[in-house]
Amino acid sequence: MQACKTVGTSITLLAIVLGLGCEGFFVDPVLTGITVGPGVTIQTGTTVQMSAVGTFNDGSQKRLSSNVFWSSGSPNVATVSSSGIVTGVAPGQSQITGSSETVSGSATVTVTIGGLTSIQVTAKDGLTNITYGSSEQFIATGTANGHQIDITNSVSWSTNPSSIPSVSIDSNTGLLTTTSGPTDVVQFEVIATDQSTGISDALNFTVRP
Repeated sequence: MQACKTVGTSITLLAIVLGLGCEGFFVDPVLTGITVGPGVTIQTGTTVQMSAVGTFNDGSQKRLSSNVFWSSGSPNVATVSSSGIVTGVAPGQSQITGSSETVSGSATVTVTIGGLTSIQVTAKDGLTNITYGSSEQFIATGTANGHQIDITNSVSWSTNPSSIPSVSIDSNTGLLTTTSGPTDVVQFEVIATDQSTGISDALNFTVRP
């Protein structure tokens, strides 16, 4: 009888230990998703702090303050520091991504020109004239918040006079194209204008036979 009691007591103790062991065993929740924000518009030279909120397989959510790797899809538009601070560099949009383990999330940051005070128009090749049948790319450099910024694709391009035979300019990119044939020299202005402020600059240019 004593042996049976000892066996029974041992089984009971084992059951208690196993029960406590199962109840006390903890498994870290697994990260399944990341929400990155905010998706905002900032000006060149200004910053915004990004955040990453993790979603786990137990349904919980937690702000990820560490172990997040930050990257910018277009660092020429916006850069991001190791702590998630985004700085506007030039007009445009950039996908800002936060990654942890094998999971990532992203948000779009739009950068606009801030504090624009002047524009300078130059020819990419440094030319003041070309021959009919050739082309020339023009560059617009803006001064904003004390920084020089390439705003070529953010301004509106035009010529003065606005209509020139055999000569045209892409209003979005500043690419001037010509067709061959004319025998007359034509002189005109290439103009870049920021539509939001009205600030502009012009460069005298010549197309010759």
